Amino acid sequence: MKGAVAAGAGASVMTGAAHGAEEAPQEAALVPRKKLGKTGAEVPIVLMGGSQKFDPTYDKRLHRAFQMGCYYLDTAQAYAGGQSQKTIAPFVKQIGDRKKLWITSKVCLLGDAANAQNFKKNFDTCLRDLDTEYLDMFFMHMVKEERLLEPEFIKMGDELKKSGKTKFFGFSCHDGNVVELMNKAAKVGGIDAIMFRFNFRQYGDVQLNQAIDNCKAAGIGLIAMKTQASVPDDQEKVLGFQSKNFTLGQAKLKSVWADERIDAAVSGMTNVQLVQENCSAAASPVQLTMNEFTQLNRLAALTAASHCKGCSNICESKINGHLKIADAMRYLMYFESYHEPETARELYNALPALERDYDGVDFSEASRACPQGIDIERRLRAAREHMLA
Repeated sequence: MKGAVAAGAGASVMTGAAHGAEEAPQEAALVPRKKLGKTGAEVPIVLMGGSQKFDPTYDKRLHRAFQMGCYYLDTAQAYAGGQSQKTIAPFVKQIGDRKKLWITSKVCLLGDAANAQNFKKNFDTCLRDLDTEYLDMFFMHMVKEERLLEPEFIKMGDELKKSGKTKFFGFSCHDGNVVELMNKAAKVGGIDAIMFRFNFRQYGDVQLNQAIDNCKAAGIGLIAMKTQASVPDDQEKVLGFQSKNFTLGQAKLKSVWADERIDAAVSGMTNVQLVQENCSAAASPVQLTMNEFTQLNRLAALTAASHCKGCSNICESKINGHLKIADAMRYLMYFESYHEPETARELYNALPALERDYDGVDFSEASRACPQGIDIERRLRAAREHMLA
């Protein structure tokens, strides 16, 4: 991993009411900021993940995060069944000055529906739901196809920026072709930032590291997601993570910030305690020790067979049928690790039956090909038992 530096090194730690923030308690250090690629804009190194419904009356998480310098909200049209954006809108009004916040939203379109016209139409819906005149960043969400980086879509992003509806444009991705997408983005231009899967389990991924280098050379801002690389709690407890300074969750974030190429990390902070822990870890100048890095490496090795990396291009190519193995695994993670059973069941049951029915499917080749050594049939059986309505 490159640049093992303290969180916030090279970034200015905000004090007082910098960036228009409400006055924070004196004892609370504020989240540092870093330049986002070549955009010239500074963003906090920890971002508020919006894949949840907020309290439209007064959301303590959003206000506490803002007080601690986490003023970047990452939401999407599809989050929380379409409620995330709508429940963020009142918070924006409560702050009283749109310029004090950074709002990114995302639109996911697949197959034939993924065209510039539909992206623009859904983009306008995002603005209406958020009750704002512009976004600071607009992402094409969960990009899987390289064709979405063809001139038609780069031109769309440029037009949205010129119209004033968004300041910057990019995409998010976390499937098996992240490397290919990042490498293409570095070549084609027109992409301001990429949000991608990056966590302690990927230290030694040579191809991913090269793609990251290529994007940084192209001036693309890089935002890490899926930083917790979660597995069920009982498996993480086996490690018995020990640290004088950080919880396991904080250490996972610190390991991401230790890579100087990463500009920020998004975190789905579901309660005020997590907000305070994550923002405090971001503000802390203390680096992870070698022992703490070693413990994370051990955790990655011990729990590999329970953590799907989303490389559906590998396992799904080894079976007959239309099964969405990676999707089912991701929803199982929401159920087992994120403790979001309602979201997990809703997403799992939204899959067409052909995409989750594994009866009669031979998984032997798919399991052998899995780089994590996952018993795919066993995990899909768990998904069905836990989530099928």
